[in-house]
Amino acid sequence: MWNDHHAIVLQDLTKSFKTVLAVDRLSLTVARGEIFGLLGPNGAGKTTTIRMLCALIAPTSGSAWVAGYQIGVQDNSIRRNVGILTESPGFYDQLSAERNLSFYGVMYEVEDIPGQVERYLRMLGLWERRHEPIATFSKGMRQKLAIARALLHEPQVLFLDEPTSGLDPEAARMVRHFIEGLKAEGRTIVMCTHNLDEADRLCDRIAVLKGRLLALDTPTALRRRLFGRKVVFHLGNITSRLVDTVEGFDFVQSVHVVDDKLVIALDDPERRNPEIIRALVEAGAEIQFVGELRRRLDDVYLQLMRL
Repeated sequence: MWNDHHAIVLQDLTKSFKTVLAVDRLSLTVARGEIFGLLGPNGAGKTTTIRMLCALIAPTSGSAWVAGYQIGVQDNSIRRNVGILTESPGFYDQLSAERNLSFYGVMYEVEDIPGQVERYLRMLGLWERRHEPIATFSKGMRQKLAIARALLHEPQVLFLDEPTSGLDPEAARMVRHFIEGLKAEGRTIVMCTHNLDEADRLCDRIAVLKGRLLALDTPTALRRRLFGRKVVFHLGNITSRLVDTVEGFDFVQSVHVVDDKLVIALDDPERRNPEIIRALVEAGAEIQFVGELRRRLDDVYLQLMRL
C-alpha cells in the first residue's frame, strides 16, 4: 500500500491483450528519489508497465499508485505529475525546437512557458538551435529535446524508455550525466534499457521482467545472490603448498588456479582476506595484488533468463 516514502507502488498489476498475458501480477515499490531500472527482453512487459503507470492504458487487474495517485481512479492527476520519454519520440518536424516545446507547454498548462522552454533548452545545450526546425536535428538532438519535453512541467516521476538508444557515445554520455543530475534534484526515475552497462552504472535497483518479475534488487546484491563472491589473489608464484594452505580454511568454498592467480570463493571477504593473506605470506607467497572478481550485469541477466 502507498506511503510517503514511495513514489510508485504496484500490487499484482496485470495486463492482458486478448490471449497474450503481457504483465503477470507485478508487485514492487519504487522509493522517492530512486533511479529504478526495468530490464528484460523484447516483449517482457516493460513498456506495457510504463504505459499503465502513466495512465495511458488501463490494467486488466491489480492496483498501482504513482506520486500518491491511484491509476484508474486519479488518472488526470497522474498524467500531470509524470513525464515520459518514449523510445521513438515524435515531434512536429517543420516547427522549431522552441515552438515544439511551447506547444507542449500549453498542453501541460505550464505557467511560465518561455522560462521553462529556455531553461531546458539551455540545460541540454540546444538554446542556440532553438529557432531551427526539428527536421534538421540529429537523433541525439531530438532525444535531448524529448527529455526537455518530458521535464517541461516539472514532474515528480520521470519514465525513460531506452533513453540512449541509437545515440553516439558522446550524446549517450551527456544523457547519462543529465539523468544523474535529475536524481541529485530528488526526481524519481524509472528507465527501461537494453544497455546493461548503463543500468549497472545508473540504477539504484533493477527489476528483471519476463512477463512476470524474475528478480528485484541492487545490481551488486543480484551478482552476489547468483554467483557468490570470489577474490582473486595475483601471485608471483603458484605452488601446491599455497593451494593447500588456502583450502585448509573451513570458510573457503572453492579454490581455482588460473595462470598465476588463485580464485577463491568465500563469504565476507572483508573479514576473511587478512587471514588468507597472512597464511599465504607465511607459506612463501609473493602477493602482487588482491581484488574481487566482479561479474558483469550481463552475466546476471543471462543467468536469470535461463531460470
